[in-house]
Amino acid sequence: MSTIAEKIFARASGKGEAEAGDIVMADIDIAMMHDLTGPLAVESFEKIGTEKVWDSTKIVIPFDHQVPADSLDSANNHILMRKFVKEQTIENFYDVKEGVCHQVLPEKGHVIPGTVIVGADSHTCTYGALGAFATGIGSTDMAMVLSTGQLWFKVPETIRFNVEGKLKENTSAKDVILNIIGQVGADGATYKSCEFAGETISNMSISDRMVLSNMAIEMGGKTGLIEPDEKTYDYLKDRVSGENKNRLKAFIEKSNLKSDLDSPSLEIMDIDVSELEPQIACPHNVDNVKPASELGDVELDQVFIGSCTNGRIEDLRDAARILKGKQIASDLRMLVIPASKETYLKALDEGLIKIFVEAGALVSAPCCGPCLGGHTGLIGPDEVSLSTSNRNFKGRQGSPEGKVYLSSAKVAAQSAIEGRIAVPKEE
Repeated sequence: MSTIAEKIFARASGKGEAEAGDIVMADIDIAMMHDLTGPLAVESFEKIGTEKVWDSTKIVIPFDHQVPADSLDSANNHILMRKFVKEQTIENFYDVKEGVCHQVLPEKGHVIPGTVIVGADSHTCTYGALGAFATGIGSTDMAMVLSTGQLWFKVPETIRFNVEGKLKENTSAKDVILNIIGQVGADGATYKSCEFAGETISNMSISDRMVLSNMAIEMGGKTGLIEPDEKTYDYLKDRVSGENKNRLKAFIEKSNLKSDLDSPSLEIMDIDVSELEPQIACPHNVDNVKPASELGDVELDQVFIGSCTNGRIEDLRDAARILKGKQIASDLRMLVIPASKETYLKALDEGLIKIFVEAGALVSAPCCGPCLGGHTGLIGPDEVSLSTSNRNFKGRQGSPEGKVYLSSAKVAAQSAIEGRIAVPKEE
């Protein structure tokens, strides 16, 4: 009678069992930090006085937030982190060319079902789409992980979103998660393990599942878990190597990583998405969700397609299908940022980049872009952005006097053409 989270912590703590509410010391399987959060973690680690990290093979460092360096401060941070990588002989270092951390880690085979992953970034919960208990931590907590390879956790309760129904052609996983957040609220799942299950989820690609897990934090979730299945294994089998390949094989052979529905710490919420229409999170809260059809009078200055939420190849394909042979509105800027080098190369091979450029969009190198409000494509006072990213509080993408709406890539592409929030036609 255990949830996925309880089963994972039972293993990671070495206790053999764990219940919601227990305080456990867990072994960490992967620790991730990037160019923005890494420097403080490194400085804190050095203050502890430990000479070497606990296991250099289990540390992953991608550069993605301020790349290429946009200031002297960020350049110095990059130098500090590169020095740390060399001193600690960290193999899994992905410099400015590789892309957004939450896309790079799954692509490079660092995420294995049933493991515990911590990252010095709040959207680390993304990896739960592949069955890992993944959660964000602070940089000082990361320093302790670097030193000891362990971290304490309170085992969370679980809220299971049982999603049923076939999605309409003009909707997507982004609409599902925005709808859920709109119902639950920005603090409605605080410190809970958010599980996504049901026929709708089973039919989703790994890319779409990552959208759901990515935004679990936006309703306060500790992680966003999806029960691993054949799609999970198919995605990972050619990406993992070395010890991870053996771990994945062993996991496939003996795993029963699913929640027992009679677990006392499990709450179930049933959701039918068969009639769901495209959703928009309106300023300045991610739970301020309305149907896109009600927002047709919202004129736009910028459209951004990218981020760790919706910058994958499937998102770019969705956008390109709508933009092909068309032009974006003349008084609008459109920015497309593939989430990773792998995504960028696929988009090049498939001719998607050409479609975007011909439509009038600017395509940038893989990075976080305007999502964090610090680099590439920020908005000014009174400007309005429609973004496929995950947050829209004041100042998130530049000026606190600007406005950010959140949508799927499909809605973003159609809106770029019309210059206002618009609903794409069903195919």
